[in-house]
Amino acid sequence: MKKIIDQPDSRGVLRERLAILTDRMQADIDAGRIPGAAMLIAREGDVVYEQAVGVQDPATGAPMTLDTIFRIYSMTKPIVSVAVMMQVERGRLLLSDPVAQYLPELANLKVGIETVDADGQPALELVEARQAITVQDLLRHTSGFTYGIFGESLVKKAYLKAGIGHPKSTSEEFIRALAGVPLAYQPGSTWEYGVSTDVLGVLLERLSGKPLDAFLEQEIFQPLGMRESGFWVEPRNQHRIAEPFAADPVTGAAVKLRQAQTRPNFLSGGGGMVSTMRDYRRFAQMLLNEGELDGVRLLSPKTLRYMTSDHLGDLPQAKGGAAFLPGPGYGFGLGFAVRTSMGGPVIPGTPGDYTWSGLAGTYFWVDPQERMLAIFMMQAPEQRDRYRQLFRHLVYAALR
Repeated sequence: MKKIIDQPDSRGVLRERLAILTDRMQADIDAGRIPGAAMLIAREGDVVYEQAVGVQDPATGAPMTLDTIFRIYSMTKPIVSVAVMMQVERGRLLLSDPVAQYLPELANLKVGIETVDADGQPALELVEARQAITVQDLLRHTSGFTYGIFGESLVKKAYLKAGIGHPKSTSEEFIRALAGVPLAYQPGSTWEYGVSTDVLGVLLERLSGKPLDAFLEQEIFQPLGMRESGFWVEPRNQHRIAEPFAADPVTGAAVKLRQAQTRPNFLSGGGGMVSTMRDYRRFAQMLLNEGELDGVRLLSPKTLRYMTSDHLGDLPQAKGGAAFLPGPGYGFGLGFAVRTSMGGPVIPGTPGDYTWSGLAGTYFWVDPQERMLAIFMMQAPEQRDRYRQLFRHLVYAALR
């Protein structure tokens, strides 16, 4: 991996425009909107911008640093997706394989259809799934699995009642609970954000015979030199954990993030990891390098391009769900939202760029055409949408 350079202009990034990015974030921090943030831009393999502003912990006043540890939530998903595709490259599974081949508890799932009963009350009718959920469905979120926490429906209520993904659950308990609730959509029909990548995490455990943390340590973290990434923070490093405001200063909503100090029972492949900005940069640089970093190759270039292509275009109803999070101008690949058009999104970018984010405010994207990656880290969940957009606009504004 190349060095950090002091002359961003040599990589087509304007120094004076980067100062605007820093000043804008600092102004919002001074106004009390967010506690702090860590930001990084790399282009052509070199880091051209790296800043930590504000505080790491509002309660103590500890400053934000470049090695602050963040709960990255759903930025766990791209890492697990890469791990799955590594197994595909080794011939250990196929994308067309039914998930029940590895997790037999998930055979014969029903789809929940909302209807009205004789008394005029909402009711859930269970119908047969027309096709099996495949590994590809899990990777591109067309499995029919959902979350119970985003939006409302009878299926989502069933998820909440069953405690799907509860941190005190084990992997086995998670799968058994998931087998007892209906799917939100027919498999292969609709993009729906949910526990699909958590299921992939359990699949990797079954396939390898190892806990997910040990498996990812061996397959991804050690090879890439990601020494600060995992599912919890060791006691010696807990003073570096970023914390949010107790209540969001804009919305007034109480902010409660998951604990990161002890190993959880359920190692969530969809949202359980912690990492630092510099560690995640190593993962993102591997992606930008089409599967390789510092002489270590995790995936072939062809596989990486396949993962970061849109996999929804041939599914007419795929984007018809109630909340298609990638938004206009984006499709979805195998673990990433993928930009399909220049116009349409409310954020700048390039067709072919790919991205994902985390609930607490972490965000990254890779732009192959611009030979660039960018990472934004904060712990302010109520403000995540605003700062994803703001950071994107100011990063592209700095390109020559």
